[in-house]
Amino acid sequence: MVPEELDFCYLTTTGRASGRPHRIEIWFALEDHTVYLLAGGGHRADWVQNLVADPVVTLELADRERAARARVLPDGDEAALARRLLYDKYSRRYGGSLERWRDSALPVAVDVRERP
Repeated sequence: MVPEELDFCYLTTTGRASGRPHRIEIWFALEDHTVYLLAGGGHRADWVQNLVADPVVTLELADRERAARARVLPDGDEAALARRLLYDKYSRRYGGSLERWRDSALPVAVDVRERP
């Protein structure tokens, strides 16, 4: 299966207080060398707070780990791209409405060194 077709990726951040790895399963969209995520909890999400403190993360896609750097996206073209890509991918797979999530979740970009 190609990475774009997968339902989830796994993101490991370093705990900002504990220093321990924290792994989450999360929806994603892929564009070139960037994986886009949406944090429903916004800046309050632990994983977002962790990557703000230390942007070096590990991304797992299709049973392959990659070193990466994560960043919260400011409002603008790239944030709009992230929202559109995730909405387009999951609105076809999910039975509920995703418009509110798309419009209110915090967009995050994970830049990988090579295309997943």
